[in-house]
Amino acid sequence: MSDPWLTIIGIGEDGHAGLPDASRAALLRAEIIFGGPRHLNLAGAGAKGRPWPIPFDIDPVLAEKGRSVVVLTSGDPFWYGAGARIAEHVPRAEYRVIPAPSVFSLVAAHLGWSIQRSICLGLHAAPFERLVPVLHPGAAIIATLRDGAAPAALASWLVAQGFGATRVHVLERMGGAQQRVRASRADAFDLTGIEAPVAVAIEVAGAPGLMRGFGLADELFATDGQITKRPVRAVTLSTLAPRPGEVLWDLGSGSGSIAVEWCLAGGRAVAVEARDDRAANIAENAKRFGVDHLLQVVVGRAPEAVAGLDAPDAVFIGGGATEAMIADLWSMLPPGARLVVNGVTLETEALLAAEHAARGGNLMRIELAEAAPLGRLRGWVPVRPVVQWSTVR
Repeated sequence: MSDPWLTIIGIGEDGHAGLPDASRAALLRAEIIFGGPRHLNLAGAGAKGRPWPIPFDIDPVLAEKGRSVVVLTSGDPFWYGAGARIAEHVPRAEYRVIPAPSVFSLVAAHLGWSIQRSICLGLHAAPFERLVPVLHPGAAIIATLRDGAAPAALASWLVAQGFGATRVHVLERMGGAQQRVRASRADAFDLTGIEAPVAVAIEVAGAPGLMRGFGLADELFATDGQITKRPVRAVTLSTLAPRPGEVLWDLGSGSGSIAVEWCLAGGRAVAVEARDDRAANIAENAKRFGVDHLLQVVVGRAPEAVAGLDAPDAVFIGGGATEAMIADLWSMLPPGARLVVNGVTLETEALLAAEHAARGGNLMRIELAEAAPLGRLRGWVPVRPVVQWSTVR
């Protein structure tokens, strides 16, 4: 990098005095300095300073290519900062980065926590539900929050989730002269006068949290009854075989339970549902389980509704499969994509048997029974069987 026009500088609460020589030199050379008002003040940007537009937009930075430009961010620009966003639009040879310690490092150092064993999240622009997948007794979580009111709101939310015994450390203005650290149990939270920038470190205690694996309890989902029941869902997800980063098309999604658990396993999903009320349930479940940023809800019917979407690694059809739908999807799927179709009617069973004969794969009949009273004793009550066809394109 001979002479990049853009320098991305991480700055802490200790301001200009805490910057290394390289950052100070870049600020001195800069013709324009972009940053939040707080960052510009900390750096002493003066007349060179330009606050970020609201809503956030990097176009003003890109428009200054060819001039000497500095972008100020909090701490490490590539840990919940603007660095990654800028890097998407600026070639690597055109910028350099001078990071400062992140708030996560500062918090861990102050509390004596092992940062590699802590879960670090940016909740300054995300709902508290993003915590749901990682909440379990003994978890150590460090999170940035949006403002001074957020810690109390987070404590109330934790209590509502059954984690009232959680210890919440509130850490304000870390690394600066006005640094302050206080702590309280979530169910006895009484800290006041909290000022941003603020982070929390939470030592989780209370409810057991979400299990790891497939087959969450049905009652955890918002549903009108249209849901792949827990035992069948567990088998179906095992067959779909989710892997981190993979994309699922969940067609005829119902309550979105398959899509939600796919996302909890680290993937992304598109849930296609024809009914608006059920699509609303899917959106509610995505938010409830903290995966709304990973799950896209599309109101419509396949295959039209998935035209133009990112190609899937797996497709699940939970009901309503037809010969024409499968044929259309087959022509759309990339090689190696996994297809799983469940059916409960005799007509769908016949269709899946025919598809199995024509295209191969595996055909399985899932039969379950539950114990129920039988007079003064007990007996088995069969559950409607499910036929599952799975194959690879």
